[in-house]
Amino acid sequence: MAAMLASKQGAFMGRSSFAPAPKGVASRGSLQVVAGLKEVRDRIASVKNTQKITDAMKLVAAAKVRRAQEAVVNGRPFSENLVKVLYGVNQRVRQEDVDSPLCAVRPVKSVLLVVLTGDRGLCGGYNNFIIKKTEARYRELTAMGVKVNLVCVGRKGAQYFARRKQYNIVKSFSLGAAPSTKEAQGIADEIFASFIAQESDKVELVFTKFISLINSNPTIQTLLPMTPMGELCDVDGKCVDAADDEIFKLTTKGGEFAVEREKTTIETEALDPSLIFEQEPAQILDALLPLYMSSCLLRSLQEALASELAARMNAMNNASDNAKELKKGLTVQYNKQRQAKITQELAEIVGGAAATSG
Repeated sequence: MAAMLASKQGAFMGRSSFAPAPKGVASRGSLQVVAGLKEVRDRIASVKNTQKITDAMKLVAAAKVRRAQEAVVNGRPFSENLVKVLYGVNQRVRQEDVDSPLCAVRPVKSVLLVVLTGDRGLCGGYNNFIIKKTEARYRELTAMGVKVNLVCVGRKGAQYFARRKQYNIVKSFSLGAAPSTKEAQGIADEIFASFIAQESDKVELVFTKFISLINSNPTIQTLLPMTPMGELCDVDGKCVDAADDEIFKLTTKGGEFAVEREKTTIETEALDPSLIFEQEPAQILDALLPLYMSSCLLRSLQEALASELAARMNAMNNASDNAKELKKGLTVQYNKQRQAKITQELAEIVGGAAATSG
């Protein structure tokens, strides 16, 4: 919208004859077409209406950002308690590596990229940044000889990659106005099925991490396999991790879970020794890991939505500022042209009076 207003301003100032001619360029004299007052007045009214729309969209986006932030905060107690349960169960298991299909590390022949974009535009460069990040990662992996498939979350990304035949889209999802556990579970099921069936040896998430209302960071994050910090390699032994990759550290190292993305430290403690499990702790841990993955995926969806809304709010704010400047310039031109017309009419009246009196 900001770019549209800027281009409209440039086109208007370029076509309008009441804009001063450049120095050294001869005007067409009496044949020069001059925009009428009504045309300028209509343009001012159009810019005012556009500014009202962008102001309204900015306020709507700001309200939605607040709700998105509240969704992240409200989901935090569940994530924290889930981490505590995982830690307690793992302490009972007391093993270095969790025997779970989601933790299976194998040579990387195929990578599944989960791309999180928005469903709508008018949000500045938000969608473009994610798409460019995905394209760069795709070229990096294909140069290594690794097969790459895409799961697109958000209509903008799905439409972009569907128009380019070199990308293989496995599944597409809509982000929605408020990502829920059900939507996150649907995406997680597709990811789990691809990984467990060994159709993908590694799953990476490309999304925008929400930092603040004016700052967000496109990020590549390894979802599967869930391993301690370490490199995942292809069949030739070459590391296929991204330079800025973040890895979920879910398995134990020294008997403790590492939750790197939490800003606040989660207090974890061993379960009550008198607690009796109906199932083996390893089976319980194996069942909890997919739940934890779904929770992390939901958190990423919420962060991506908050980043999109913040980008839209900033874009609409810039569009409103551009509309204000354009309206100011048009008003000045209107007043100058109106004053020139009044002066001309007065001169004609004076000239006519002098002719009749003579």
